[in-house]
Amino acid sequence: MLAKRTGTNQLTFLEEADAVFGGIEYFEVTKKDGCIVLRPVHISPADAVREKLDRLGITEDDIADAVAWARRE
Repeated sequence: MLAKRTGTNQLTFLEEADAVFGGIEYFEVTKKDGCIVLRPVHISPADAVREKLDRLGITEDDIADAVAWARRE
């Protein structure tokens, strides 16, 4: 597979790679042994965060209290 960097520092995602990672929008980019490594990352939408907070029993008041505590001098 050959990819070319554009003038705006973007790489075109090749059809062969898209067949493997189809549907993935974000990748973590790292460098290892002189190579660029792309690792698929699944970004959770805000609704998933809200659901987890509900499951944990954390309320908006709890969050407001935590923020106020963190901002104290």
